[in-house]
Amino acid sequence: MIGLNRKQRTLAATTEVSGFGFWSGRDVTLEFRPAAPNTGVVFVRSDLPTPKRIPARVDRRIEAPRRTTLSEQGAQVEMVEHVLAALAGLQIDNCEVWTNAAEMPGMDGSSQPFVVALQAAGIVEQPVMRSFLVVSEVTRVGDDEVWIEARPHKQPAMSLQYRLDYGNDHPIGRETLKMTVTPDRFQKQLAPARTFIMKEEADWLRQQGLATRVTSQEVLVFADEGLIDNELRFENECVAHKVLDMIGDLSLANCDLIGHFVAQRSGHRLNAQLVQTLLNEFQVVQDWTWKATG
Repeated sequence: MIGLNRKQRTLAATTEVSGFGFWSGRDVTLEFRPAAPNTGVVFVRSDLPTPKRIPARVDRRIEAPRRTTLSEQGAQVEMVEHVLAALAGLQIDNCEVWTNAAEMPGMDGSSQPFVVALQAAGIVEQPVMRSFLVVSEVTRVGDDEVWIEARPHKQPAMSLQYRLDYGNDHPIGRETLKMTVTPDRFQKQLAPARTFIMKEEADWLRQQGLATRVTSQEVLVFADEGLIDNELRFENECVAHKVLDMIGDLSLANCDLIGHFVAQRSGHRLNAQLVQTLLNEFQVVQDWTWKATG
């Protein structure tokens, strides 16, 4: 994700994480395994009669509300964005994620539990260079109110900016976060940021039989008067979580993205649409003499 001409990386050992899916309530265990160079991130449904491999690529994404879902030959994995963000944020390029259920564990609503497990396993370089895509002209998807765009960057890096706008009278209000992404900044400023939802949305989901095991301790639930039965980990936690989601979704490019990415109220669908547009319009390479384009 950061800079040019770096080697691919994978895990030094296998590690596990267990929890339950926020939507389904089903118990699930993930096993993160090292993978060979150029494998990318691949989810493996071990609960199926024949294990199914589902690559974490944008062309495997299917539409689903409020989450990122991938599909391959009828097999699906859901709520993968926080897992993908943890892997991308730590620059783990090649990894098999074995899962015994379709939905990833929600944990505490952030990427932090995955980061802790991955770091404990260790990360090693591999003797193959990581491919990347350099944004050389402004590319935008969305409309006047909700959009995301990629801009050329003056540095060989990925920087992200998100504008969250619920209005002045809303308990979340308006928040903006801008940063150049590095593994250290990801771990400290983004990985702990938790999912948030409004109380009326949470109530509606429960009425549909969804998210019945989730409490206001795993997810930040906001009522009109403010946050319910919880405290923010940091002041801008909501917008930090949107940036976390961006990192997970943008990793579906399966290469490092070099550019400045700006989003206003964007979500999973537009994030993925931008990735597909970039892959259609720009070349993915493994060698490049850096020249500032912005």
